[in-house]
Amino acid sequence: MTAAIEVRGLRREFRVRQGVFAPPKRVIAVDDVSFAVPPGSVLGVVGESGCGKSTLARLILGLLEPTAGDVVVDGQRLSAMDRRARARLIQPVFQDPFASLNPKRRVRDIVAMPLIAQGDMAGRDIDRRVAEALERVGLSVDQGTRYPAQLSGGQRQRVAIARALVLRPRIVVCDEPTSALDVSVQAQILNLLAELRRDLGLTYLFISHNLAVVEHIATEVAVMYLGRIVERAESETLFAAPRHPYTRALLASVLTPEPGLGVPDVGLGDVMPDPANIPPGCRFHPRCPVAVGQCSTEAPRPANDAAGLVECHLA
Repeated sequence: MTAAIEVRGLRREFRVRQGVFAPPKRVIAVDDVSFAVPPGSVLGVVGESGCGKSTLARLILGLLEPTAGDVVVDGQRLSAMDRRARARLIQPVFQDPFASLNPKRRVRDIVAMPLIAQGDMAGRDIDRRVAEALERVGLSVDQGTRYPAQLSGGQRQRVAIARALVLRPRIVVCDEPTSALDVSVQAQILNLLAELRRDLGLTYLFISHNLAVVEHIATEVAVMYLGRIVERAESETLFAAPRHPYTRALLASVLTPEPGLGVPDVGLGDVMPDPANIPPGCRFHPRCPVAVGQCSTEAPRPANDAAGLVECHLA
């Protein structure tokens, strides 16, 4: 089966100035990332802030140019397409619905913008498609006449989803789509995304730091650390039996509602990851509670087996 989306050796470097006279440093935000997502699946991407999740999303969407590598959709390289063709295949839903919507435009005009940008549809057809998209996400025609500030946070995120779906794309990249919402609204949006995936056959790349959300919606999970995918497996397998020490630490860090337990100690110490100073060997070894001598000198090779992918000498 042809993958809905395939990422091949994707890499992105930035040059960051450290001061007026200091030479710029090279920051590798995404480092040789490869994966394939089958049609109708959800790949959840998790990791700490600064691990490269959002940079990966922007590379796939074409908002950033890769330093190396490529993204392929249905056998077509996205780098070889123009922006309109890319937009018809892949669309985003961003973290903050208020920041991603134009506050001076009415909801129906916001949802219509991708169709207008394509320039190949008459006004009456645009109105019909916008009405369909709003209805699909649970918004009324009356709400389409309002401005974003007149809607709740959950309703604004529904507008963002409607805008993403109005072109009928194959893939939707969701970058922290529920983190700006309260818990009850998060559940509504997640259920809506699951329903849309089932009804429309969508494929999601779902980026989040919320492991409970990822466990609920993802069919497969990729764990990123300092720009690399260090573990990837089916969701049920990864949450039941994580193989990488970093994945185990992430799962152990989830707060529990039980009173008196306090903040969990995951054994990662005080050394924080720095993408401008990637350590030699395994990039996780300065924080790894089970590291051995080999870890500080030799980078582990990705190992693929029936349980998934893991990048660790001890796995």
